[in-house]
This record gives sequence, C-alpha cells and structure tokens, in this order.
Amino acid sequence: MILTVTLNAALDLTYRVPHLVPHASHRVREVTERPGGKGLNVARVLGALGFRTTVTGFVGGETGRVLRALLAANAEAETGKEGAEGPAGGGTPRVTDALVQVAGRTRRTVGVVDETTGDTTQLNEPGPHITPEEWDGFLTVYRELLGRGPAAVALCGSLPPGVPVGAYATLVREARTARIPVLLDTSGEPLRRGLAARPDIVKPNAEELAGITGTAEPLRAARAAQRRGAHAVAASLGADGMLLVAQDGAWSAAVPERLAGNPTGAGDSAVAGLLSGLAEDLPWPDRLARAVALSAATVRSPVAGEFDEATYAQLLPSVRVRKAETP
Repeated sequence: MILTVTLNAALDLTYRVPHLVPHASHRVREVTERPGGKGLNVARVLGALGFRTTVTGFVGGETGRVLRALLAANAEAETGKEGAEGPAGGGTPRVTDALVQVAGRTRRTVGVVDETTGDTTQLNEPGPHITPEEWDGFLTVYRELLGRGPAAVALCGSLPPGVPVGAYATLVREARTARIPVLLDTSGEPLRRGLAARPDIVKPNAEELAGITGTAEPLRAARAAQRRGAHAVAASLGADGMLLVAQDGAWSAAVPERLAGNPTGAGDSAVAGLLSGLAEDLPWPDRLARAVALSAATVRSPVAGEFDEATYAQLLPSVRVRKAETP
C-alpha cells in the first residue's frame, strides 16, 4: 500500500468550451467532476496502474461529501477489475478513503479548457480553515496509517489556512521515524522547511526549485536542494521532461516529441511514476522513464488524475534517459 496525503483536497471541475474569450459569455460543452488535489490525483494514477493506495488529508462540507462519493464510486468501479498489472488484483479496491472530516468546506478548482487551442485556464479556491484541534486529529490518523507499514508516503500540494507552515517538515519526520520512504511535492516556505527534515525525494518544478535555491540552472539548483536536506531531487522541466539527481547519479529524460493537450496533473502523474518505481525497487533511470512517460500521457487526458493508457504504453519504451553532466 502507498499512502498519499492531500491536506488541501479539492473537487476538480473541468469545463470544456469551443473557444475561451476574455470578458465574454460562454456555453460549456462538457463538464466533468473528479476528486482532486495533488495527492488524490497521484492516488488515482497509482490505482489505474494497479497499486493499492490510501488517501488522507482534510475534507468537509457539501463539496467534501461529493468528493468522497466520487472517490467511492471510482473505487467501486475498480473493484474486481480484471487484468491489473500492479500489486492490487483480486478484487481489492485500489484507492481507500482515510480522509479526515473537518468543519470547513472543501475547496473547488475550476479548469476551463479551450478546445481550439488546447490551453487550460485554472481557477483555484482557497481551502477550509483548519483549527489546531483538527490538525492534532489529523496527526493522530496519520501516525495510525504509518503504523500499517505503507511502502511509501507522498506529501502533496498546498497547505490550507490554519495549518502550520512547518506541517510538511513534521510529517516528513514522522515518516522517517517510522522508516517509511517519503516524497514531498509542494512549494515555497513549506518546501523550504520540509527540506530540512530530509525527505527521501522532493519533486518541485523548475520555478519552485529556483525559488528555494536562488539559482535558475536546474542541475545546480537540484544539487543545492540536496545540500539543504533532500536525498534525491526530481525536477519537472515542463515540455523538456524531468531531471533526477540522486546520491548515486544524475539523469535527465524526455519524450521524443512534445505533445499537445491539457498539462494539468502532469506533475502528479510523474509523482505516481516515481512512487510506483520505488515500490517495485526499480533503478533510478527506470523510475525516471516511467515518471516522464506518465506525465506526457497525462497531457493527452482531458482531466487531472488520469492518463491516456495507449499513449503511455507507446511512450514508455521511447523515453530518452541520459546521464546529466555536472555544471
């Protein structure tokens, strides 16, 4: 089992319009609703790959109720699904709900897809205010979940109001005390503080990495993040693929050609690739290739938390993984 933590979960709404024009009225051609937030997206991709996952974080209000219903419906659809290649199989739900109920309302995120250009405009609401008592309750649940011995933990996304800025550092330390590998995917001050707790992997994008290290050159920035505490750094480089710097080497990888589509959730799919490779104890270059192929295949999916399986199968053997030279 892989545990994903989404402290600022969301109900993802995706609107598709023929052409997005500022200051104009639009007819929405199609609406989709999905459980959202980075860790939930990661869990759904892992589930599609056949890995059992448990999701936790905060959920509340009517939006939270809808999110949990969608999550349960997805798990029910996956139960008994034949032909799974990953460790799930046997009719076991691949995504288990361990979300923690709070008084506030779960946020919504709205993505508007322009079908003419393929571009997506994203609108993200703030999350619910979390009280100190609710944070303490979550920590109790988190420790119980760590006690079940997950293969890995992913800490993903922004912090909702009220949660301490050092929250991820606390959660990283708890996982390391339990001797469970932990991946951190956040930004800004929560990332800066989380690094000091020595996570096994951090997965920023190039802009986030530059923001905490002060250098825009990705390899130098990744080395600087290592010096600040990360054992390994996987940096998303957008259409240029991904850079991975570990203690025993550095590699870059990209797909042969850029794909047009919706990039929302591509980074979350990359996290799922890294985690699934960790769970299978794959060499770093193979984990990187899987992460890049999944990320690119997500661009071909209309919504976050999903990937185009045919595109993934086609891309995986063609991903170019190269040794990265030290600048």
